[in-house]
Amino acid sequence: MAQTGRPLSPHIQVYKWQVQMVTSILHRATGIILAVGSLLLVWGLAALAAGPEAFATFTDCAGSPLGMIVLVGWTLAFFYHLANGIRHLVQDTGKGYAIQSFVRSSWASIIVAIVLTVAVWAYVLAGGHA
Repeated sequence: MAQTGRPLSPHIQVYKWQVQMVTSILHRATGIILAVGSLLLVWGLAALAAGPEAFATFTDCAGSPLGMIVLVGWTLAFFYHLANGIRHLVQDTGKGYAIQSFVRSSWASIIVAIVLTVAVWAYVLAGGHA
């Protein structure tokens, strides 16, 4: 193959980062985070079934500072994946492909995820359910 001095395919250096690109990458990343986080959910359910001591160990871990960071991150991943998935469902109907609409809906999925995460954790922490 002849050397042309240019990339053979589009590369990260060619493209300027845009919100549409970031939301696509985040959607895939949050899917992975949700899959891995599901293992923690399984651990919690298994601990609940195993008895009070096992569940106390789980709640001690989940209630630790690192555990809370993981839970908040998992919640954010859940709400982002949900909001962006709804955006994709709307686009599957053929709507929202105009650049301005696409950018607006990309930002909306990020903002909705953050607002819902803050609302859920404000409720949990204010109600003493943590």
